[in-house]
Amino acid sequence: MRFEYTDGCNQDFIELCHELDDFLNELVGGEENRAEYVPYNTLDDIHDVIVAFDGNIPVGSASFKKYDDECAEVKRVFIRKEYRGCGIAKILMQLLERAAKDKGFGYLILESGEPLVSAMALYRKIGYEVIPNFGQYKDMPDSICMKKKLCESDKTNE
Repeated sequence: MRFEYTDGCNQDFIELCHELDDFLNELVGGEENRAEYVPYNTLDDIHDVIVAFDGNIPVGSASFKKYDDECAEVKRVFIRKEYRGCGIAKILMQLLERAAKDKGFGYLILESGEPLVSAMALYRKIGYEVIPNFGQYKDMPDSICMKKKLCESDKTNE
């Protein structure tokens, strides 16, 4: 497995994002059931991306964008179905946390939801805590927002 740092214009990342959208549409019964989220998942403001490869096959990705001077927001975390359960998402999140810390961010925030059972379990396991919904998610009752402080002592190889 190799991990490549790139940006929101990367074609492998874009393709994985399309697959993520298809997965989410299937999970909630169609794009119309998540229409209020779609405007917040554009790639325009995403400049920090990590893509996981099995050989030359892109199998997963994770990214972040600046939320404010202290926080970056985790976006578009996705692992192809046949690669889930192999620990790739955990490694992507560790690499993402390190990259955000290297860029001077003290926290990562994210939005998820209970239907994303595996994602929610991972976020809790690696230290994210539920916070009041932020920004555009404040009035979205199905959203669950989380935050993690990026400490100097974080161990990224656990």
